[in-house]
Amino acid sequence: MKVALALLSVSDKTGVVDFSRGLVDCGIRLLSTGGTARALADAGLAVTEVADYTGFPEMLDGRVKTLHPKVHAGILGRRDVAAHSAAMSAHDIPGIDLVVVNLYPFRETIARPGCTLDDAIENIDIGGPAMVRSAAKNHAHVGIVVDPSDYAAVLAEIQSSGGLADATRFGLAQKAFSHTAAYDSAISNYLTARSSDRTVTEYPSQFNITAMKVADLRYGENPHQSAALYRDPGPSPGTLATCRQRQGKELSYNNIADADAAWECVKTFAPEIDSPIGDARRVTRVVDVADVADVAGAAGAAGAATKCACVIVKHANPCGVALGATPLDAYRNALATDPTSAFGGIIAFNCPVDTLTAEAISAIFIEVVVAPSYSDGALALFAKKANVRVLEVDLPIAGVQGNAFDLKRIGGGFLVQTPDTRIVDASELKPVTKLEPDASQLADLLFAWRVARFVKSNAIVFARGLRTLGVGAGQMSRVDSSRIAAIKAKSANLELKGSVVASDAFFPFRDGLDAVIDAGATAVIQPGGSLRDDQVISAADERGIAMVFTGIRHFRH
Repeated sequence: MKVALALLSVSDKTGVVDFSRGLVDCGIRLLSTGGTARALADAGLAVTEVADYTGFPEMLDGRVKTLHPKVHAGILGRRDVAAHSAAMSAHDIPGIDLVVVNLYPFRETIARPGCTLDDAIENIDIGGPAMVRSAAKNHAHVGIVVDPSDYAAVLAEIQSSGGLADATRFGLAQKAFSHTAAYDSAISNYLTARSSDRTVTEYPSQFNITAMKVADLRYGENPHQSAALYRDPGPSPGTLATCRQRQGKELSYNNIADADAAWECVKTFAPEIDSPIGDARRVTRVVDVADVADVAGAAGAAGAATKCACVIVKHANPCGVALGATPLDAYRNALATDPTSAFGGIIAFNCPVDTLTAEAISAIFIEVVVAPSYSDGALALFAKKANVRVLEVDLPIAGVQGNAFDLKRIGGGFLVQTPDTRIVDASELKPVTKLEPDASQLADLLFAWRVARFVKSNAIVFARGLRTLGVGAGQMSRVDSSRIAAIKAKSANLELKGSVVASDAFFPFRDGLDAVIDAGATAVIQPGGSLRDDQVISAADERGIAMVFTGIRHFRH
């Protein structure tokens, strides 16, 4: 298909001038609208305004400009149907061979703080999707470009052959229909999250999910299951879906799921997001000025020595987490929690991985390493183990929201909830025992509490010195998780005397609390809220430990 006439109307003008200049150099005539036409004309390109082309001016504040038979007949007319050609000729309508359109920034508009319903409505594109769908429907004869990242390849093909191949036009049409589907889904989700009186509701009555396939996977959780990886259509900074694989075998379904669990945990320790040490500085229940100084001093010293975090995950559960002055320090302490489970696991860092750390990691069998970056020496060491997947993920940007919703599939539908991103500040803690945690215990409690959020329920986490000592996960009873966490620590030859414990939900009876105290815990952090809280608090006082309530539960199923 040769290209002689192109129509350009873009909201995002990235690269459009250079692309259009390339089209003109190929002898292609340009039609354009409004701001796009001005941008092209200002660049010295010959361009015909659509209003001059149709003989009908833009009107209604630009709401009507391309909705005209001369535009849509030029796009939709089939060149292989004689009646279409005759009708177009009779009405002096040339065929439009290439349509370059991207849409009003609806999603970007509604993401802005303070966006009103009127703002959103004005950024619903009408003519743009109509042109995109017209061109995509008639892809046998028309090329449709909706993504500036496609400009270079499209231009190169036109420069080489004078037109676009059938396979190219079909691929562009697929992308175009996906583009308008995602656009309409965003509008539907936004509008149906409002009642008839325009009151905002939390969840839309029509929940539309759009995602782009990244890759087919070898299989799912098990070899008899098929699987594929999809990502959100918009930018998702700081997420595993945006990772760059530096080396290693193809990622499996389980690799991706476990790497995501590791990354989501370790990135919460990034300074850009928050810090459990920073939380410790804000403790408010102190006895006197000396205590304030002690808390700030301990937190400051710990903060200076804990700039790196390491999380080791196996089967979606953290089996070791630690903070350290270097990635190697953090890794060694995380590994020491449960070296047996770490075998064949996923290791994630919130800081660059250096050569010494890579050397230590290479001493055991692992599946995946995840970090914001790697030194050249680290990459060279990992290259000697060609099967190890090395992933690079940017740390999230402070203030940028992650996933808006969590989804869980059920038979015939799915559950939707907001993600559990709640981080408890020290000032929110409620000491409930006669003995209160000291500054060191408080820092450990906040650390353990953050880890517990990523452990499958019922979750019990022993910690000391900003490192995990034992993790109990996924048990049907909390007392069993408590015992298993202590057994894990004993198996790793880790001393629990003087440790702290985080429990993701309340202790329904004192037996679980007694189990962690018997193992050596001297301070506990838990949500509270049980009918037997008084009994559990009395047990803590009887055993002489400190306990604080968060008022927040972190079930993870």
